[in-house]
Amino acid sequence: MANSIEFAKNYTWILDEVYQRAAVSRCLNSGGRMVRAGRNAKEILIPKISVTGLGDYTRNVGYKTGSITYEYETHSFGYDRAIRLFADVMDVEESGVLDCFVEAGAELQRTQVAPEGDAYTFSQIAGTTGVTTKSEDLSEAEAGDILAALRAVTNEMDEKQVSTGGRILFITPTLRGVVDDFSLANPTRSNRVLERFSRIVEVPQVRFYTAIDLKSGDADQFGYAKAASGKDINFMVVEKSAVIKYDKHVASRVFSPDVLEALDSYMLKYRNSKRLELRYQNELLLT
Repeated sequence: MANSIEFAKNYTWILDEVYQRAAVSRCLNSGGRMVRAGRNAKEILIPKISVTGLGDYTRNVGYKTGSITYEYETHSFGYDRAIRLFADVMDVEESGVLDCFVEAGAELQRTQVAPEGDAYTFSQIAGTTGVTTKSEDLSEAEAGDILAALRAVTNEMDEKQVSTGGRILFITPTLRGVVDDFSLANPTRSNRVLERFSRIVEVPQVRFYTAIDLKSGDADQFGYAKAASGKDINFMVVEKSAVIKYDKHVASRVFSPDVLEALDSYMLKYRNSKRLELRYQNELLLT
């Protein structure tokens, strides 16, 4: 690390800040108390807790004795992606290394890392066995149809006793716009179903698929794409506590030309690992 340029320590913070602004699925990130480090860098420990129900109270015996089961399950990161970028010394001579790599790093986060991270998150949720799904084409739907579909979802979650306090609606900007325009033009028509969500997050359709392919980087094939079996998601409703989503930035470093024997270039290395686990499948629905 002695050969890394001086601002490398601050550079990771800059990238993380850009990622937080660009990623729409960040609201599902779990706090540090929800996970623990595993035995190696590719493992994390996810807590699982269960308690027994109630029993009869009697005057002679008093309370029945139940139990608490609290244990950690070991999981490997299901997502481990990385890239390295080079910038020739002559190309950064005028702008300066810091400016060049901050701009390049910000562009990497905004146009590649954040969209792919969102697409991976939503496709993982959609592809989990037990998650309630409904196939419906809303591409030409009117506001009444969208509101009715949302009401059906909230009714189902209400009947399953899913808390409204952490209930998040992820929806495409197009559908959200249809509902907003309708509400503005018809102030006397009820859209109170939207109050059943603690937060509404717009997700661009290009990040909102039921399945994606992560390209390997071979033969200049980078990033992700909608899988052949993937379908567009109209909206998804998630209760935050039902998801354990842990992002781990393993490496984000810049190296000077002195480190590279074959190239007179600066090099940016970035790696991101993440794990997404669903705790309660009946608290997630998508259409």
